[in-house]
Amino acid sequence: MAAILPGATLGILGGGQLGRMFAFAAKRMGYRVITLDPTPDSPCGQVCDEQIIADYTDESALRKLAAASDVITYEFENIDAHAVEFIESLNKVVHPNSHVLRVSQDRLLEKKFLRDAGLGVTPFASVNSLSELEAAQESIGLPAVLKTVRGGYDGKGQAMVYDAAGAQAAFARLYRGHALIWEKKVDFTKELSVVACRDQQGTTAVYPVSENVHVENILDIGMVPARISERAAKLAREMAESVGRSLGIVGTYCVEMFFVDDENILVNEIAPRPHNSGHYTIDAANCSQFEQQVRAICGLPLGEAGFIRPSVMANILGDGKGNSLLGVSDALRIPSLALHLYGKPIAAAKRKMGHFTVLGGTLEVALHRAQAARAALYWG
Repeated sequence: MAAILPGATLGILGGGQLGRMFAFAAKRMGYRVITLDPTPDSPCGQVCDEQIIADYTDESALRKLAAASDVITYEFENIDAHAVEFIESLNKVVHPNSHVLRVSQDRLLEKKFLRDAGLGVTPFASVNSLSELEAAQESIGLPAVLKTVRGGYDGKGQAMVYDAAGAQAAFARLYRGHALIWEKKVDFTKELSVVACRDQQGTTAVYPVSENVHVENILDIGMVPARISERAAKLAREMAESVGRSLGIVGTYCVEMFFVDDENILVNEIAPRPHNSGHYTIDAANCSQFEQQVRAICGLPLGEAGFIRPSVMANILGDGKGNSLLGVSDALRIPSLALHLYGKPIAAAKRKMGHFTVLGGTLEVALHRAQAARAALYWG
């Protein structure tokens, strides 16, 4: 396939902050960008050449996006896979393709794929009835996590289960006629992620391992490099590369993992698009995860996936008490800090409104600077 060169139009399904940052990278490289999203003035739409305001199931809108685009990608995996399949039926290329999307947006298919690919996963079972709930509790045990198979993110659509009564209550709350997944709770010591990008020829650029801290199931900070041994880091990066190769991904993707020990790392989830934990690459890497996405889907050579200096990326969440971010001047006095806001007007509680990245000569220095920035910023 011939390379799609600057001046062409790249289409995006989804108008959130990941699409926004993708659009920034694409525009800097000379591409036009068009997005489809149902929300007017979406974060991505604000910086694109055009936004089609329509639902992802609107076939006339999908036709319009396909006709205007030379290649199409998506910025989150909770869109309907039928939308990608419909675009593909119009002989338009979508990267990653609909098969990748179907596997990664269904937790049961995802876990089965990972297990069959020889990668470690926590024990799991499908739960589609109270009898299957009891069978999962008996065969896999407690404590466990009961999750919806599709649609959940940032802790939504899941519940911790510690006993039989809690299992039945979680089932009653989550079950809506579609299978749930029962996963054994893992005794891990760290949460890790690896962002990688695979091109159309199968070449993969793998970024350093990020060590992630979550608060209430939402990513709080990501630290690079992760505080693990070289042996463990090599294993994690090899696992991420294996996922991309086995699934046939073209584009940037992320593999989230549980670190148990140097020889035991379990894959938790696959995100078939740029990832929150990879935002540090905009400021602390030679080629960002978003530029890599542009390069991969356009058939261009991948960039270098190293990092410049140790970094800490911290999410900025709304608190529901105000819509203006204050303390910005104080935060920007901190050395090597880059602030990224997403153009969302309402800072609802736990809504991702932006992030900042700080670099340091050591990870400890970067952490100290991140703590100072977090203390400076508040909503009013």
